Amino acid sequence: MLHLLNALFYTAKLMNPTVSLIRATSYEHQDLRAAVTELLKPLGSMAAFVKPGDRVLLKPNLLTGSRPTKECTTRHELVYVVAQLVIEAGGKPFLGDSPAFGSARGVAIANGYQPLLDELQIPVVEFSGCRYETASAELNHLLLSKEAMDADVVINLPKVKSHVQLTLTMGVKNLFGCVPGKMKAWWHMEAGKDRMRFGRMLVETARAIAPSLTIADGIIGHDGKGPSGGDPKFLGVLAASDHVFALDRALVDILNADPASIPTVAAAQELGLCPAIEEIQFPGRSPHDLRILDWKLPAHLVPIDFGLPRVIKSTFRHLYIRFIKEPLRAYANRG
Repeated sequence: MLHLLNALFYTAKLMNPTVSLIRATSYEHQDLRAAVTELLKPLGSMAAFVKPGDRVLLKPNLLTGSRPTKECTTRHELVYVVAQLVIEAGGKPFLGDSPAFGSARGVAIANGYQPLLDELQIPVVEFSGCRYETASAELNHLLLSKEAMDADVVINLPKVKSHVQLTLTMGVKNLFGCVPGKMKAWWHMEAGKDRMRFGRMLVETARAIAPSLTIADGIIGHDGKGPSGGDPKFLGVLAASDHVFALDRALVDILNADPASIPTVAAAQELGLCPAIEEIQFPGRSPHDLRILDWKLPAHLVPIDFGLPRVIKSTFRHLYIRFIKEPLRAYANRG
């Protein structure tokens, strides 16, 4: 029921969405905590989103454990600061995602999350599925994580990256991680070659989950052949909003990209969920202040459809990483 109310609230607040943007240049703890505190202040600070006793899902981008220096995942330093603020507001944070390869815990540890998990005693959940209807009759079969849907608060923590299938991956695309395990591959198969249909599926997922808050890690992004085959790119930006579609629209403007070329943004506009840039309130910096003119989008887009052989190969790779490679790594670390 909470997520249904949040989803309806998205429509109600569409007329005056607020996106907080600041310049941020460091992942050092003190600097980053000050930056996130400044970022959230126009939105009412963390206490506006988290009440004492709330179970708070922190949903970073845990894409892969194999490229920890390529800025493919949300930095653990940002997750640490957000988790601290949640705890100080009386919330009970837990970490969750559904990586394409491996487990959420395994990918998190490979990307430096272990100290924060230990210090703050944050549990990691592996997403499972439960059927939830969305507002779309066409896509009412979406299978989403029960853990995400049952959380009192969802804080979406995407990494700003280029994407060879969807041009850019930001707040909306990050919520695709709430689709359990290898169900993602079947979604690709269903969408076929229709990039816009896949964009609508992602938008409906975001609307169903209705994150209470999205904070985008854009201090160092990942451009070129993303989401993992490109290069780290300094942006110096943090962005936050209680309206994930408005946040994505603002980031598109910062990256000087065409909204029509990004299926998640184009689909959100088509469905009446994404405001025009002129309709968004920016209490801090404006997108124009932070605009990046040399961000590299993918030189060539690749098809979004997955053939059955690719799905089978991907499934075996996932099982190998999760049940052989990750346990062996954990055993070696204990030694």
